[in-house]
Amino acid sequence: MKKQWKKMSVLLAMAILAFTTLTGCGQNSADTGFKLEKGESDLQYVQSKGTLVVGITDFAPMDYRDGEDWAGFDVDLAKTFAENIGVTLELKEIDWDKKTELLEQGDIDCIWNGMTMTEELQNTISCSDAYLSNAQVIVLRSEDLKQYNTPESCQHLLFAVEGGSTGEALLKEMKYRYTSYSTQMEALQSVRAKKSDAAVIDIIMASYNTGEGQEFDDLGFTISLNDEKICVGFRKNSDLTEKANAFLKTSYEDGTIRSLANQYGIESAVLEMEGN
Repeated sequence: MKKQWKKMSVLLAMAILAFTTLTGCGQNSADTGFKLEKGESDLQYVQSKGTLVVGITDFAPMDYRDGEDWAGFDVDLAKTFAENIGVTLELKEIDWDKKTELLEQGDIDCIWNGMTMTEELQNTISCSDAYLSNAQVIVLRSEDLKQYNTPESCQHLLFAVEGGSTGEALLKEMKYRYTSYSTQMEALQSVRAKKSDAAVIDIIMASYNTGEGQEFDDLGFTISLNDEKICVGFRKNSDLTEKANAFLKTSYEDGTIRSLANQYGIESAVLEMEGN
């Protein structure tokens, strides 16, 4: 009787194990990650849930806090695109250093935040056509602008930069000392507080935030480190990219982009879409 009971117990344990495997209980965490259903497009996925979740950071004038709401050039453009594909825009503030990881995991559906188009990025995610020009510039306290007027003259300075940004990649390549911050705004604050000697940020943000009459009126910039173009990022092979490209082309043709650029003071960043 004891042997028979022991045999039944073994069989019961095996049955429970088989049921657990079939139902997915005790799955490896890697098996529970974001996945599109077989045959489902990224566009269909976004439309089925009714929201386009866009990853952003505090990056005026592209995306910034206006009271409890978000405002900015990219906010307005992304909202119009969401309406264009029949969904609601949902903005999610992210750690810029983890942007591609969050995209792949399905935490966000796209990155729309004045993002620089790089070769590395194009190998990792699906990038839209460029829709604005940009550059990385060195920001200094106003009293230091005349003394430091070339990249070489700044080589001994301690820089502040946003982690995961093109600016950080440039400083690393130049072998300059730097401290990484969560946002470009924090990098500017570090220079103002004299925790850092200088910062490297996007010229769009520097133009909007530094100089006479601006929030950081005690800071300025004169040194440009490169030339860039800005794009929107989607998941690899996403069919949302094609939709975004068509939308951006139309937005240039009907004057939407130029009108928004005038509204947010970034007229110099406007460019012609390829193929126009």
